Formats: sequence, structure tokens, C-alpha cells
Amino acid sequence: MNSHSDPSKRWRFQGYFSTIGLLFGSLFFALSLTPSLLPRDDLIQGVISGLGMAAGYLIGVFLVWLWRYLYLPVAPPRARFVLKIVAGVFCTLLVVSFLWQAGRWQNSVRAQMGMEELAAFRVVVIGLVAMVVFLVAWVVGKLFAMLFRFLSRKLERVVPVHVSNVVGLLLAFWLFWAVFDGVLFSFFLRSADLSHQQLDALIEPELPAPTEPMATGGPDSLLDWESMGRQGRRFLGQIPGRADIASVAGGAARQPIRVYAGLNAAEETEERAALALEELIRVGGFEREMLVLVTPTGTGWVDPAAMEPVEFLMRGDIASVAMQYSYLPSPLALVSEGAYGVENAQALFQAVYGHWTGLPPDERPRLFLFGLSLGAMNSDHSFDFYDIIDDPFDGALWSGPPFRAATWRSATDQRHPDSPEWLPRFRDDSVIRFANQHGGLDNGRADWGSFRIGFLQYASDPITFFSPDSFFREPDWMREPRGPDVSDDLRWFPVVTMLQLAADMGAGRSPRGYGHEYAVGDYLDAWHALIEPEGWDQDSLARLREHLERRQDSKSD
Repeated sequence: MNSHSDPSKRWRFQGYFSTIGLLFGSLFFALSLTPSLLPRDDLIQGVISGLGMAAGYLIGVFLVWLWRYLYLPVAPPRARFVLKIVAGVFCTLLVVSFLWQAGRWQNSVRAQMGMEELAAFRVVVIGLVAMVVFLVAWVVGKLFAMLFRFLSRKLERVVPVHVSNVVGLLLAFWLFWAVFDGVLFSFFLRSADLSHQQLDALIEPELPAPTEPMATGGPDSLLDWESMGRQGRRFLGQIPGRADIASVAGGAARQPIRVYAGLNAAEETEERAALALEELIRVGGFEREMLVLVTPTGTGWVDPAAMEPVEFLMRGDIASVAMQYSYLPSPLALVSEGAYGVENAQALFQAVYGHWTGLPPDERPRLFLFGLSLGAMNSDHSFDFYDIIDDPFDGALWSGPPFRAATWRSATDQRHPDSPEWLPRFRDDSVIRFANQHGGLDNGRADWGSFRIGFLQYASDPITFFSPDSFFREPDWMREPRGPDVSDDLRWFPVVTMLQLAADMGAGRSPRGYGHEYAVGDYLDAWHALIEPEGWDQDSLARLREHLERRQDSKSD
């Protein structure tokens, strides 16, 4: 047997498209059209389908290689020709059938979220985009195969064939990863960092610097208005006014205090944390009834839908402090600056908590932590339970926690078996509780203790419910009963489901109240249950909800 027909001599890839590869690729293409957590437009669907087809093709090619490597029987040429015809017909019928249903599946997801149905789903766009993505992936695969063959041939001169195959494969992987991570990805991160840094420095004319001496960013402030960055200026420039709060809450109200330290406030993390603390002391933040330590998302953004409800509930007798750690969106910040985000959150917590514990217990504010998305995970890592056990702060509200968040993951995995993964019950509910758009923090089997952690999460949030394990097993949250905002048509498929959820994380969009877009009314319910403010009955809460929703709508116009 010559080296060309002997698969043990060298791992070869055919120079043409593999029939089995195309069969698996078509199957994965079709399955990728099924719904996931969030609605998708035809362009994103095309990318997902192209990647799914590439993954299926790779699996098919690998199975063919494995079959030949094990010297299993190979069909004669006539049988292989018939197989190609049958496979071609099957793939065509399969793809056409799934494309026909793709629009209905996407509308089933949109219906769950109260969105208008799509009048048409452009299957031609999906097919063209998918084909381009598949061909790019195929070319990359061919280049990898060529590099592997080149390296293994060179190594055959000095080592046995099987050794040259293994070493050549490892070297090819290493070289590809070095090019991707060391050149392409690094260039992308540098470009993204530069563009977002310029965007962060943009000063919007509708947000002028404060003129009051006691306001952060004002003439007497320790933190300069220009140094705060775009998101910091937005956070400080959109504080609800005292008169606005009083008109809704009734009775006397105070002007809420907000403090924000941008990346340019100081060179070192500890210096920025010290400046934030000094500014918080200067403006009287520790003299308020409540203090919230906010960990922003990657860009430094603090969701106004999260902060305004608690400021109204406390009738303005509240202060909040935040510190920026990145210009980049959360996914890029997590990849490139994950440790830095945690260090930033720890530095601010240690500064604020250290000062807070030095105050007399009956004269200090109630201290809560808040974080959304990556901010929730970094906030979770900002403290150690052993360091606070003798003098714990009051609690935390974490919304949309990423699937890697330690406390969320631990509590979810240890939930009561009669509770679903999308709304767990942890032990007796005295410390940790979970809520969604239908509430949940005010329902506990035991009384809530003095230290409270609340998680606000939607079953349709891919940031929370993505899992690498979905590559090979069905996630628990897909089993019955399902979350109220998850389509009944969603099914688990190996490999494909993980690609769909990854696309939902990166490019999925949903209206407020679904996915990763948390609604102001749900924050209101969560904060009300968590801090239990006095003087709010159902009528006044309903009035506040309407007011907050109007404020939210006016900002999105």
C-alpha cells in the first residue's frame, strides 16, 4: 500500500469538498436556524449558520479520517457515487425545509418578548452570508492542513512518522494560535481600545459641568469633570432632582449624591480609589441613610434604570460611588482586562468599606453593593466573606450576572431540586434570593436576614445562561418548566446550541424586560424588596413605576 492510500503514513485531507463533511455541515446549517434565547436578524443568522456549517463539516471530515485511519471497510466507487447523490438530495430537502420554518421560529421568540412579527425573513441573505462564512472557515482549515503537512514532512526526516504527525499537529496549532492571539487579536484589541478611548473622551454639550461647589465634578471637586470620561459624566449629569423626587414620593426629599472616578483621575488604581473615597467624604456621602458601591460595566457605564429607582425609594437620602476600570465593552474588557476589573472593584471596596467600618454603627449609612453584567461579577469578587464576617455590610443587588460569577454559580448549582435553574431557591432564602420580571425577592421560606444578596435575572439572558457545557449536553434551564420568556420551540443540539448562545451574547438584541436589557420596573421591585424602605404602599409604588418608565422612555427617544 503506498503512502497516498495509507492513512497511517500521514493525516491527509482531500483536496475537494468531503461528501460526509457536507452532509454534516448541511445538518448543522439546518439546526442553526432553530430559535435560541434572543431574536436574530438575517445577517446574524447567516453568520451563525455559516459557523454551524463549518463546525459540522469539520466533524464530518474528522469522522472520515478516523474511519480510514482504523482501516475500516470503504465502499466501492459506484456505491460512493450513489451516496453522493442521496446525500445531495437529503441535504437540499433538509436545508429548504428548515429555511421555510426559520421565519416562524424567529417570530416565536419575538412573540415571547411582545415584539412585532417579522413580515419576511430573507433566506437568500442568510444563505449568501452563511456561504461566505463557511468558505472563509474552509480556506483557513485548508491552510492549517497545508501547514501541518509541511511540518510533518520536515519532521519525518528525523523522527518516526507517527511522532512527526503528532508533533507537526501541535506545532501547527501553536503557530495558528500565535498568529491569531499575538497578531490579529492584539491588533483588534489595540484598535478597539483606541476608538473607545476617543469615544470616552467625548464631551457632550447637553451635559455641562456642575456649578455647585458640593457636586462631584464641580469647581471644588477633587475629581475633574473632564477626567471622568463620557460614561462618568452621564452618570453624574442625569441625577434625579430633589423636586422631582418629592413630587412623586411625597413629603420632604434630598438631592441624591453621586461620585464617579474615571480612568484619567489618577494613574494607579489605589490612587483613584483614594480620590473617590475623599470625594465621597467631602460631599457628605457617609452622612446619608444609604450608600451604594457601584461596579460599572466594561465601558464604565452605570445603568440609570438601576440607580434611579433606589434613589426615589430612599427619597434622595442616598449616595452612590463608582470607579471606571476600562473603556472597552464588557466582553472585550473581560478578555483583555479581566483581572484589572477585579482589582479595581477590590480597591474601591477596601477604601469605602475600610472607612465605613471605622464609623460608629449607629451613625453610618446602610451599605449595599450593585453591579450589572460584568460589573456584577467584579463586584462579587471585590470582597472576601472572611474579611467582612465580623462587620458585614448590608447586602448586594447583582443583575444579569455572567455565568462565571462565583456566588451565582455556587448558589445556582446548590439550589433546591424543586426549583428551576432560571429561578433557583437557595437553602431557606434567608441570605440569597433570585428574582426575574415577575418578582421573587419578596418571597422567602424564612425571613430575610440582615445580610442580603439579591440576583435579578431573566431566563432569556444569554450572558447569565450561556455555558460551554452546552457544546455536549443540554442545559438545565432548557428543561421543563421553562422560563416565561423562553420559546417553546427552542431545542438543544450538540455544538449548534453553544454557537447560538454565543451569538446571542455577542449580537443578540431584545426589548427592555428581556434578555440582557433590565427594565426599570423590575429594578424597582428588586430594590424595594431588598432594602424595605418605609412609607411606600402599593398605590405610591405604582405611581413611582409609571414615573420611572416615563423617564426611561424619554431618555431612549
